[in-house]
Amino acid sequence: MPLSSPSAPSVGAVPVSPLWVPARVLHPGVPSLGPSLGAIPPSPPGPRGAQLGRGRCCRSARSLVVVHFWAPWAPQCAQMNEVMAALAREHSQVTFVQLEAEAVPEVSEKYGISSVPTFLFFKNSQNVDRLDGAHAPELTRKVQRHAAGTAGTAGTAGPGGAAPAQEQLHARLRGLINAAPCMLFMKGSPKEPRCGFSRQIVEILQKHGVAFSSFDIFSDEEVRQGLKSFSNWPTYPQLYVRGELIGGLDIVKELEASGELDTICPKGQKLEDRLKSLINKAPVMLFMKGNKQMAKCGFSKQIIEIMNNTGVDYETFDILEDEEVRQGLKSFSNWPTYPQLYVKGELVGGLDIVKELKESGELLPVLKGEN
Repeated sequence: MPLSSPSAPSVGAVPVSPLWVPARVLHPGVPSLGPSLGAIPPSPPGPRGAQLGRGRCCRSARSLVVVHFWAPWAPQCAQMNEVMAALAREHSQVTFVQLEAEAVPEVSEKYGISSVPTFLFFKNSQNVDRLDGAHAPELTRKVQRHAAGTAGTAGTAGPGGAAPAQEQLHARLRGLINAAPCMLFMKGSPKEPRCGFSRQIVEILQKHGVAFSSFDIFSDEEVRQGLKSFSNWPTYPQLYVRGELIGGLDIVKELEASGELDTICPKGQKLEDRLKSLINKAPVMLFMKGNKQMAKCGFSKQIIEIMNNTGVDYETFDILEDEEVRQGLKSFSNWPTYPQLYVKGELVGGLDIVKELKESGELLPVLKGEN
């Protein structure tokens, strides 16, 4: 399974038969594994699938587990491993685990791990949060927030501990609501809605050319429950424009019928026009996972090395930062994988094609537009 670089037992559900997962446990309270690689067997499958987290790393019965999906070829993973080790020393109540993502493809596929580093957060065997990419400050904040919540659940929070926790949640919700001019909180993603109401509202917004970002409330139970009370709106989907709640599907349908939807919601550039603009942004454009400075998958890393050795100027676009472009470009160019290389707006191909051109001596003329 090719991974890019930026979803272990009592950590969640694993769709595998008896499989021993190579894991590095950073929790200082588990000296039996210490700094060496250990083996963590998942428990037998239950009614909801096998439970991640019955192995030695979780015998301390701590409820918060942070799992780092990493790859040895990604330097940013090594950096984040150091951050994890520091956090493990600071948070003795939290268990930190490292999983080499490509060594456990079933687990990586189950949790949608398409890039490394990726961090999953589990409480009481439930996946409650995730972080994609090498963002040390954000990882620290998430660990602190979830660790504080765990302490509160265990009854160790001091007087008034609930109020600061609620303030932190509200601040986070405000940040999410204002993350884009038009924000949709839904079940699933626009590409793969996971309920009929979410599918209908996405279809309406797309039909009207509304530029919107989305948040999958299934990915974060804290947001899912907190936003209901924060906005006094008990159901999903929920649509926000410039930080203000518009409503759910019924309200959006009413606005569409009255013609008001087009005046309320910001319009976006048509996807096809946007893709044409992007592939012509520079004479040589590379669409990849990551960027020149930090490739986030093995294929992207290889093509960057080849491109850098040509001496030709080129620009990159990180498809992990824009799901619409990531999915849309596949159909637009009829090329299903990444990386994708374009010269003067024309698709050259992916890594295999670039390797062939290099071996035949044609790559440099192609990049210069001579062939």
